[in-house]
Amino acid sequence: MTVTWRLGGDALRRRYAALGQPALVASGVLAGALTLLAIIGPWIAPYDPAATDLLASGQGPSSAHLLGADSLGRDILSRALTGARLSFAGPAVIVLISSILGTALAIFCAWHGGWVDRMVNRVLNVLFSVPGILVAVLSSAVFGAGFWAPVLALGVVYTPYMARVVRSVAVRERHRGYVESLQLAGLSSWRISLRHLAPNVLPMVVAQSTYGLGSALADFAAISFLGLGIQPPEAEWGVMVSEGRAELLDGAIQQSLVAGVLIVLTVVAFNVLGAQLSSRSGSRP
Repeated sequence: MTVTWRLGGDALRRRYAALGQPALVASGVLAGALTLLAIIGPWIAPYDPAATDLLASGQGPSSAHLLGADSLGRDILSRALTGARLSFAGPAVIVLISSILGTALAIFCAWHGGWVDRMVNRVLNVLFSVPGILVAVLSSAVFGAGFWAPVLALGVVYTPYMARVVRSVAVRERHRGYVESLQLAGLSSWRISLRHLAPNVLPMVVAQSTYGLGSALADFAAISFLGLGIQPPEAEWGVMVSEGRAELLDGAIQQSLVAGVLIVLTVVAFNVLGAQLSSRSGSRP
C-alpha cells in the first residue's frame, strides 16, 4: 500500500510539474489541435477541395469563402483542412520508419558495444553528412514523384538522428544492474533487449519522434513545393504554397500565406514539444 501510494504521488507530482511549464503545455495543446485538425479536417471542410468556382477566382476572404479562393476558385479553407491529412501522413510514416530502424540500431550497438558500436557510429557519421532533401529529391527523380518515394528516402535519412539520440539512453540502460541480473537468470539477449531495454528507452524515442515530426513535415512540404512529392490537384500544404506563387504577383497572397502559416505553426509546436519532452526524458532517473 505504501509503495503504491508513493508511486501515485510521484506521478501526480510529475503531472503538476508539467502543468507548471508553459512551453510544454502550450506546444502540447497546439500540437494536439493541429493533429486533430489533420484527422477530422476533410470531414469539416465546407466545400469539396477540388470544386472550382470561376466567379470567386482570386477572391479574398468573404462570407462565402472565409479564407478566400485560389486562382481556380477553389475554397482555400477547404483545401487547407483537407490537405492537413496528407501533410501529416507523410511525416508520420517518415517518423515511424526512422523510429523503428533507429531504435533497433541503437539497442543493437548498446548491447554489443566494442568494435560493433564503433563501426556503426562511423557509418552514422557518414550518413549525417548527407542532406535529407537531396536524397529525397534523387529518390523522387529515380522512382517518380508521389507520396512513397520521398517518404521512404526521408525515413532512411532520419534513422541516424534517432539512433544517435536513443543510443545514449540505451547504453546507460545496458549497464544497469537489472540487465546483469536478467542475464544470470538465463534470459536471452533478444528477450532482454525486446522486453526490458526497448520499453526503458521508449520515453526518449517518443520525445525524439515528436521533435522529428516537425522537421519531417517541413522537408515533406519542401519536396511537394519542388513538384517531386504530392502532385496537384491534391490538396497538401506544400502544394498550396507552390501553387500560390503565381498568385502573389496579382496580390492574392492568401493561399501561400495560409499554408505557410500552418507549416510554421506545426513545425514550431512539435519542435518545442519534442525539446521539452527530451529534457524531461533525459533527466529521468
